[in-house]
Amino acid sequence: APDTFLGGGIQTCRGLIDAGEIGRPFAATAFFASHGHESWHPDPAFYYQQGGGPMFDLGPYYLTCLVALLGPIQRVTGSYTIATAKRTITSEPRHGEIITVEVPTHVSGILEFADGAVAIVITSFDVWASELPRIEIYGTEGTLSVPNPSNFGGPVRLKQGRTDHWANVPLTHPEGGRGLGVADMAQAIVRDRKSRADAELANHVLDIMHAIHESSDQGSHIALTTTCRRPESVPPGLPMGSFDR
Repeated sequence: APDTFLGGGIQTCRGLIDAGEIGRPFAATAFFASHGHESWHPDPAFYYQQGGGPMFDLGPYYLTCLVALLGPIQRVTGSYTIATAKRTITSEPRHGEIITVEVPTHVSGILEFADGAVAIVITSFDVWASELPRIEIYGTEGTLSVPNPSNFGGPVRLKQGRTDHWANVPLTHPEGGRGLGVADMAQAIVRDRKSRADAELANHVLDIMHAIHESSDQGSHIALTTTCRRPESVPPGLPMGSFDR
């Protein structure tokens, strides 16, 4: 599972949710919308071959974030399409080569969480431009704007009830960077506890992604066969790379 959820941005969001700042979370939206990778990646064909596509590329970041904030998912519904069957590479060294698309490139899913919340997730390699937010969490008392889960930092924004403005929330944890998951695993071994970015979480996220595609293929809801615990939050105020008081 991607370890960006251990960074300061998403952990700040976790603290706000746990403190009841938006009331009871009942829904969420998550969007990754781009036009693919063939304009910059030196060898982008694999993104459009079996095992690729936007859900398996960026979905792990978004879904891991949602599970870390809202807990495990029990049922999904999915639908997908391919907007462009062939793509032209414009990056070097394969400039001008044509990619035949083998996998869905615009994937939409509806997620039903074990605690009753619902979410919509869209991942796309077909969108030229978008102003959609990355992730928003909707609660009975407010809305939380979650930062890009591909990164470790902010910004975190909060709008409570009928207030007129969004508040920028300072991060309660160090922003962090690559290696947080490994650091947490090492400390978990020393302290004889479960690591936060563990195999159970990764397996659940993988199950979610496959189930979204299977739902579209079958035209029906898919009940997940896996679950996981909601990862423990990281205590605030610790130095970067520390996860236990």
